[in-house]
Amino acid sequence: MESQAMQHHNSLQKAIDIAMWMNFKYRTQKRSYAVMQDKKSKQYYVVQQQGKKKTLNPLPTDYSGMSYQQIQDIRSELDPLHHWEEIMGMVSSVHGELLRFILSHNIPLERIIRYELAARGHDENHNWVGYDNAKDIWLK
Repeated sequence: MESQAMQHHNSLQKAIDIAMWMNFKYRTQKRSYAVMQDKKSKQYYVVQQQGKKKTLNPLPTDYSGMSYQQIQDIRSELDPLHHWEEIMGMVSSVHGELLRFILSHNIPLERIIRYELAARGHDENHNWVGYDNAKDIWLK
């Protein structure tokens, strides 16, 4: 993944996805990545951010506004990013009736994920904090 950061990308969205993942992956090391466009070649680069620069494209804070078109683009990518491949694989391997049940009855997937993380005993940065502390962190 880190080698993809230094390569050029034709797609702004793919460059953003790489930068978002790298910001998450290296959050404990206080590294910050951003997207820069080479005006001449029209290519996008993921770069380690050194202060605030006007040439860097702002990253979204999260994916809550993701469109169906963005999901389709991720699903049709010939060389998908590992984290998207894993997430899409989790969903695509679930039986359709279960997916319909989840939507039909508003199953709170975020709460289920939070419960699972609390049961593992780690904090947001994957540091062992014990089950009681993890419960306080994740089950807010």
